[in-house]
Amino acid sequence: MPQLTQLPEIFWSQLFWLAVVFGTIFFGIGLGMLPKIRSTVARMDAARADAVKVANDAKQASARDTEAAVRAASEKINVKVDAAQAKIRKAVDSARAEIEAVAAEAAGEMVARLTGRTVDRKQAAEAVKAEMNV
Repeated sequence: MPQLTQLPEIFWSQLFWLAVVFGTIFFGIGLGMLPKIRSTVARMDAARADAVKVANDAKQASARDTEAAVRAASEKINVKVDAAQAKIRKAVDSARAEIEAVAAEAAGEMVARLTGRTVDRKQAAEAVKAEMNV
C-alpha cells in the first residue's frame, strides 16, 4: 500500500501542523476569548450582588412601610377601644344608678309594708349605695 510507505516521510510534517493548529486554537481561546468570558462572569456576579442588594433594600422598605401602617392602624384601634371603654363605663355607671334607684324604691316599699313606716327616699338610697359598694 502506497499510503503506508509515505507515512515516515510526512509524519513530522503532519505533527508540526497539528501542533501549529492546536497551539493557535489554544492561545486564541486562552488569550482572546477567556478574558472576555471572565469579564462577563465578573459583571454577572456584580449584577447578581446588586440585585440582591436592591431586593434587600426593597424588603426593608416594605417592612418599614408595613410597620408604619400597622402602627397607624393600632393607634386608630386604641382610640376606638378607649372610646368603647368609656362608653361601657358610662353605661355601667348609668345601670348602677338605675339599679340603686330601683333598689332604694323597693327597700322603701318593703319597709313600709313590713313595718308600716315610711322611709325617706334619700335614706333608702344611701343605705342601698352603702350595701352595693361593699
